[in-house]
Amino acid sequence: MAAHQHDHDCGCHTASSSVHQTLDEMEFDRGLWSAALSGQEEDVKKRLDKGDDVNAKDKSGYTALHYAARSGHLQVCRLLLSHGSDVNSVTNTGQATPLHRAAYMGHHDLVKLLLQHKADPLATDADFMTPLHKAAERGHRKSAKILLNAAPKGKLIKDFKSRTPADLADHSDLKTLLS
Repeated sequence: MAAHQHDHDCGCHTASSSVHQTLDEMEFDRGLWSAALSGQEEDVKKRLDKGDDVNAKDKSGYTALHYAARSGHLQVCRLLLSHGSDVNSVTNTGQATPLHRAAYMGHHDLVKLLLQHKADPLATDADFMTPLHKAAERGHRKSAKILLNAAPKGKLIKDFKSRTPADLADHSDLKTLLS
C-alpha cells in the first residue's frame, strides 16, 4: 500500500460513476466538510454557530480540519481550531492527521499554525510516515524545515519501507537539510 494512495480515501471522492448521489455524498455536500474543503469561511462559521460538531468525521474519518488543511485554507483552519477542532485527529484507513495533509500539500503556513496548536510532528500514518516524510517526498522545503525545527529527531524516523525523510527527498538541498 503506497502512502500516496491515502490522499484519495476521503469522503469527497466517490468510486461510483452514477449520476445519482448517495446519501453519504449528499451529507458531505451539505456539511461542514464541504464548506471547509471549499474554503467557505462564512459557511463554516454559520454551521459552527448553529451547532455542527467541529470534530465530526466523514465515512473515511476525515474532519473539516483535514479538508481545510489539505486545501490550504488558513482562515478556515483558524476558525475550526478556535472552535476546538482536534488537531491530532486521524483518518480511518491512512491514519493521517491534518498536519500530514498540510505537509504533503506544502502549505507551510498551515504547518506552522497546526504546530502552534500542538499538532504532533512525530505522528505516524499507516505507512509509518511522519508529516516530515510527507513534506520531503513532495519536495516542500519550507514545510520540511518548519517540521524539522519542531522535532529534530523526526529526520531519524523510518517509514514501513525503512526510509527516512532524507531518503524520500529528490532535491539535493532538501536532502542536505534532512541529513
